[in-house]
Amino acid sequence: MALAIIEAFPTIEILHNAALSEYTNTDTGGPADWLAFPTTVAETQRLVQFANQHDLATTIIGNASNLIVRDGGIAGLVIILTKMNTIEVQSDAIVAQAGAALISVSEKALDESLSGLEFAAGIPGSVGGAVFMNAGAYGGEISQAVTSATVLSTTGEITVLDAIELDFSYRHSSIQDAGGVILDATFTLVPGEKATIKFKMDDFNTRRAEKQPLEWPSCGSVFKRPKGFFAGKLIHDAGLQGYTSGGAQVSMKHAGFIINIGNGTATDYLDVIKHVQETVFDKFQVHLETEVRVIGR
Repeated sequence: MALAIIEAFPTIEILHNAALSEYTNTDTGGPADWLAFPTTVAETQRLVQFANQHDLATTIIGNASNLIVRDGGIAGLVIILTKMNTIEVQSDAIVAQAGAALISVSEKALDESLSGLEFAAGIPGSVGGAVFMNAGAYGGEISQAVTSATVLSTTGEITVLDAIELDFSYRHSSIQDAGGVILDATFTLVPGEKATIKFKMDDFNTRRAEKQPLEWPSCGSVFKRPKGFFAGKLIHDAGLQGYTSGGAQVSMKHAGFIINIGNGTATDYLDVIKHVQETVFDKFQVHLETEVRVIGR
């Protein structure tokens, strides 16, 4: 397989047995059997088709900001899309490739005096990941701005899905159910006053910096918001801030975050998550469902 995949894609950067901890925001994660960095839609399509032909499991990763890769790594082919990052303005819409940083898209909207992505000013994920999980913050969600997405199916076919077909709900899209690779997304925005847009973005970023442990490696918000509650408050009220397993710790700054305080592993993260879930359930009979995606061996 080593020779076959390298010979098949001589122009694509492909690494063997590559440590995914170098690419995740938690600084954790075991090795990928094969790690590819396509730069075009055609390259991504060919990689997926090649993997299908050779019964090679395929995993797609964007900015790896809301992701935990287990310490055993990932079998088969891992495709990281961060080199597919073009952002184009089309009148009142922005079309961004999956690997583009969502923050960069929100900044492009600001440059063009387009409103609707202010909430995304500090979300550290990629466009593909944000659409996949319907990312949101400060009352805004991707579903409010995305009107369509180009998707590569698990069999290598390219289709365009509209907002209805994407079936957005809280931290969910239809891509989670059907599989496939988000290649780009179209954000339909509305003209606004540049100063007003900037004020909102600056306000959100200030609040984020004040309340979130941005100075530490983390996977962002770990748990979904349970109906009628706030995950962070439940964790705080359970006295869990500062709880540590190995190098992973419930943040003292924001209880909804787990940070890597040094040499943490994915297993440490998962141990902390399990302890938090069990403790919160014992005290409040509320099950905390993870927002962070956990993958790998």
